[in-house]
Amino acid sequence: MSGDTVFARLARSDFRRRFRLGPKERAYLAAKGPATIRSHAEDFIAARLAPALPKNDGRQTPMRGHPVFIAQHATATCCRSCLAKWHGIPPGRPLSEAEQARIVEILMRWIEQGGLTGESQTR
Repeated sequence: MSGDTVFARLARSDFRRRFRLGPKERAYLAAKGPATIRSHAEDFIAARLAPALPKNDGRQTPMRGHPVFIAQHATATCCRSCLAKWHGIPPGRPLSEAEQARIVEILMRWIEQGGLTGESQTR
């Protein structure tokens, strides 16, 4: 599924559209810069989603505290069941390097678009 298709589907979800970067997350993003945030995203995905059976799956991604965490909820990349439902990535097997890279690209696209929701995501 293409990134544009995923973002169009996410834009129709009331739950996913409610996520936005708050002032603290925006300040953190500005202070650290996109390269550091990307590195954090890569680390979070590798540690929290890539294993076949992630620890605390379904509860492993906090709802606040880091731009990547908020982006994960906004883009349905927060747990393996959301990856299956929204991105067609089946649970029960490790994520490939290509799948991890694609998830990071989705997260960074959402963050770089300002952490906004709804229609602004599909442009």
